[in-house]
Amino acid sequence: MAGGEVAQDDGPAREVARRMAEAANAWLDSLDVQQRRVAAGATPADDASDAERRRWFYTPTDHGGLTFHAQRPAQQRAAMRLVASGVSTAGYVTVATIIGLENVLDGAEGFVTRFDRERGRDPGLYYLRVFGEPGERGTWGWRFGGHHVSLNNLVVDGAVVATTPCFLGADPATSPLLGGAVNRPLARVEDLARDLVRSLRPGLAARAVLLPRAPSDLVTANRTTISPGDRVIPLAGIWRDERFPDPVEQAKLQDLSDAIDVAAGYDDADHVAVEYTAEPRGVPAAELDPEQRVMVRALLGTYLDRVPSEVSPLRRYDDDAVLDAVHFAWAGSTAPGEPHYYRLQGPRLLVEWDNTQRKANHAHSVWRDPESDFGLDVLARHRASSRH
Repeated sequence: MAGGEVAQDDGPAREVARRMAEAANAWLDSLDVQQRRVAAGATPADDASDAERRRWFYTPTDHGGLTFHAQRPAQQRAAMRLVASGVSTAGYVTVATIIGLENVLDGAEGFVTRFDRERGRDPGLYYLRVFGEPGERGTWGWRFGGHHVSLNNLVVDGAVVATTPCFLGADPATSPLLGGAVNRPLARVEDLARDLVRSLRPGLAARAVLLPRAPSDLVTANRTTISPGDRVIPLAGIWRDERFPDPVEQAKLQDLSDAIDVAAGYDDADHVAVEYTAEPRGVPAAELDPEQRVMVRALLGTYLDRVPSEVSPLRRYDDDAVLDAVHFAWAGSTAPGEPHYYRLQGPRLLVEWDNTQRKANHAHSVWRDPESDFGLDVLARHRASSRH
């Protein structure tokens, strides 16, 4: 199962891994020597050589790998075939839509944003890298990322064992379409949670809502591993390089980062109230009524169904005892269009959502495994077993 132990008889996880390996090898085989130097990374391992694979971002920074710009059209298609192998149909459509939002966002900002690149909002700056040699033996993985997308997959001995961190965002979260329709790629990820918190009776709501104000971003940010006490990292700190070469662009980023933090209005006590804790905050599903439990399962599906059903852990939550342990917490207003944040937390599970920036029209969502993001526990066991 994704994010869990390697099951030697896990046929579905092996079939997904087979499709991934076929697509990864087809893409790699299409590349020339220079492209492959950028596209190929070190074999996943339980040591320092694996550090680059464990770096991830959701800002428009260098995610590491070969960009669309550096590929011919046929290679771009092969790259997207690999991406499609690691997500569900709905997940693929959502990823493709998020990439397309770069043009929408560029227009909304007046086509002037640069950051540390020629074009700050660029659908061609999504990065793909394969780590190790795709196949049925040993360890390999792949990462696809760019602004508001980060997909991280690990395969061990021919089975998919980790699909987290899995991040999807949208900016703008809501934008107009012709005829009065709207484009909301993550609509259900937001609306189901709001419906849930607004359905709680007063006593439960008082425990679920941690603060009337939302944090400015995800509490666990883009850390490799999750630890108690994790707090929001300012925007300027979620980039590959510490500083931009252009001091003017660096100053613009810092000003934007500071403005976001000021708008949140958080002091130290507020950060303490929403920081990550090993003991989940909020209310457990065990205390919810049947209709609310259905909402929790559906909300989990908007995260866990991002990957192919064969490797999604969503079926675990059909077990009432497993669902009972999932806690729901919220911060911010419960009114539509206002800044807000929520998380679901349980054993081997953390999902976070925020929609606070750009007047609550800039959304982030992430699914993580606090014990084994990037398959770190599996790699440790694999290393130990290979010594014997």
